[in-house]
Amino acid sequence: MGIPKPLVQINQLFIVVTALVGLLISPYILFLPLMNGIITLATKQNPVIKMSRGLLKKSSDSYVQEDKDQQLFNQWIATICLAIAVISFFLGASIVGYVFGGMVIFAAGLALCGYCIGCTIRYRYMMWKYKRINS
Repeated sequence: MGIPKPLVQINQLFIVVTALVGLLISPYILFLPLMNGIITLATKQNPVIKMSRGLLKKSSDSYVQEDKDQQLFNQWIATICLAIAVISFFLGASIVGYVFGGMVIFAAGLALCGYCIGCTIRYRYMMWKYKRINS
């Protein structure tokens, strides 16, 4: 079973907005998307998506579905980058924090525009793995 695309987009928007506010106002705000990512990876249930289900006007099945495994892969990438950003800020390495926070904003923003960097990375990895096994 997939995840309705509007819910995935709400999660992407949440990541973009909270990470942007975190970089512009206070790195403490980066804990919001980081904690959401950690909870998602630990439970396989995204709190932002779960809370947003009530916003769907039609049944979940009537929307384009996004692959759950792909979304978890993307969440791993975002969560690792956010963790590096948060740790960097608190160790005084602000430039590294801004770079990794910026990468998250860029990737989630690009996904909102229709291009998924995480999808490309996962596809390339799966193709590499397939070729390695079958060569």
